[in-house]
Amino acid sequence: MSKRQYWLMKSEPDCFSWDDLVAKGKAEWDGVRNAQASNNMKAMKNGDLALFYHSQTGLEAVGIMEVVEEAKPDSTDDSGRWVAVHVAPKRKLPRGVTLKEMKADPALADMKMLRQSRLSVAQLTQAEFDHILAMADSRAN
Repeated sequence: MSKRQYWLMKSEPDCFSWDDLVAKGKAEWDGVRNAQASNNMKAMKNGDLALFYHSQTGLEAVGIMEVVEEAKPDSTDDSGRWVAVHVAPKRKLPRGVTLKEMKADPALADMKMLRQSRLSVAQLTQAEFDHILAMADSRAN
C-alpha cells in the first residue's frame, strides 16, 4: 500500500465553500486550470487527505477532506486536457487557520503554498499537515 499523501486545496467560498462540500457529501474538485496544480491532482490517491482552504475571502484552512476518487477528466473541461478528483469532507477544523498565521509560523516556512501563492492545489508534508491541525486545535477555545 502506498503511503498517504497530504495536500492543501483552495476554493473561493463564494463559488464552492466547505459548507457546500458538507451539504453535497462528495464533490468533483473541478475547474483547475494550472499545469502544476493539475499534476498534483494526478498524483493524488484514494485515501489522501487535504486541507480545504478558503481563498479570496477568509484566507484560511477550514476543514479536512479525503480523496475518494482519483484523477479523471474534468467534467467542466471540453478540451480534455484537465483533470479533477472527487473529495469528501472528513471534519471541520475547530477553528480556521489563517494565511497570516501560516506565514508567521517558522515551522511552515518551506510550505509550497506559501512560496507559490497562486498554486491552488499544493502538496504538504505530513509534518506541515499535522502542524496546521495542531494550530487549529491549540487556539480553538
